[in-house]
Amino acid sequence: LDTRKTTPGLRVLEKWAVSLGGGGNHRMGLYDMIMLKDNHIDFAGGIIPAVTSVREYLSDKQKILKIEVETRDLHEVREALIAGVDRIMLDNFTTDETRIAVALIDRRAETESSGGITKDSLVSYAECGVDYISVGALTHQIKSLDMSLKAL
Repeated sequence: LDTRKTTPGLRVLEKWAVSLGGGGNHRMGLYDMIMLKDNHIDFAGGIIPAVTSVREYLSDKQKILKIEVETRDLHEVREALIAGVDRIMLDNFTTDETRIAVALIDRRAETESSGGITKDSLVSYAECGVDYISVGALTHQIKSLDMSLKAL
């Protein structure tokens, strides 16, 4: 999967390019999936209060959206399971930590590895059994083709 890290004004084109190249798109924007990042979780006082707040908001607005939570350690994975989120992102986990987390989650939520994953480590993370792997480099480390035209 690609990530939200795209060039301002070019998101649609960059995500289309990822799709054309055989990759998948994570989200197009804030409107198609709720994603609770570390700052949201810290501000709310933890994963459970953050998810509770999001569910109240979705209910008030009569919206149905999946909720994904970024986790930093196994304690937060357990909190996300208690909160009953749809997807748990394992952010900057090692492959050993990822295997443990995937076993702990045991298909009760979708799983996603993210953070520092490169083309060289991609297969190792896939072998851990996660459902998704997001790689920011798909959009934010692409070099443009240097082309020019000369008038004759």
